[in-house]
Amino acid sequence: AYNLENLLQRIGMYGVLSLAAAFVIVTGGIDLSLGSLVAVAGCLLPWLCRDCGWSPWLAVPVVLATGALVGLWHGILVVGLRLQPFVVTLCGLLLYRGIVRAATGDRTMGLQGAANGLRELVAARLPLGPGFGLPVPLLLLAAVALASGWLWNRTVFGRHLFALGRNEEAARFAGVRTGALTIAAYVVCSSLAALGGCLFVLDVGAAEPASFGSWYELYAIAGAVLGGVALRGGEGQVLAVVFGASLMLVLQNAINLNFRSNQLEHAVVGAVILGGAAADELLRRLRRRR
Repeated sequence: AYNLENLLQRIGMYGVLSLAAAFVIVTGGIDLSLGSLVAVAGCLLPWLCRDCGWSPWLAVPVVLATGALVGLWHGILVVGLRLQPFVVTLCGLLLYRGIVRAATGDRTMGLQGAANGLRELVAARLPLGPGFGLPVPLLLLAAVALASGWLWNRTVFGRHLFALGRNEEAARFAGVRTGALTIAAYVVCSSLAALGGCLFVLDVGAAEPASFGSWYELYAIAGAVLGGVALRGGEGQVLAVVFGASLMLVLQNAINLNFRSNQLEHAVVGAVILGGAAADELLRRLRRRR
């Protein structure tokens, strides 16, 4: 029961990151800076709460707003300067982690009791039976997934988002504001990444700028790809992304339990991304033949 609770808690946190990546991937883009944004949020929240004396209920919205500004910056570079999303977010991966390391002097940023109330809330469980309960991060993931599913399937924004991913030129000729839509996708992605960073640091209580959030962007992309989000854009379902992220964590947990080591962890992630890309290409060729 203890292992399952921990697994569900990690699914809740990583699932938010996979949904963040999915918002950009369905438009035909990519965001490689998610892990660095997790580090920025994970260090910014303790600094605001501990060093500046802010209430955590005020600090968290500020962190989310910071993530939204980063997403706005990405969108402007992609739309305004016509830079490739890969280049923009790869530079962001290096830039943001470098900035936070320099700003903190590579010191570990710990909450040290500054947000105990919020930490207790994140660590809480919704009891389902004796000795077992659903973690709050999983419930938060369910809320984010429901909102994302409604946005993707029940709104004009969602229909335009998928149209942009399928064929940007056709969508533009059809009257879709592709530039504004692309920027909005990056804003949502970075905001959710900042939310994930808050959840991670509230879970462990401290963040090391050099390593906090490292490789998380790959887990996020792998979860989205495993959930059926096409890397070429235009295809994806929210529930499938949640299942994909869950499967990634189940695989990781199974490796740790069976091999008593996490040495194969990155190999599994790489294999999942490669398999997803290969399956996506094969399906695309099959549809062309049909």
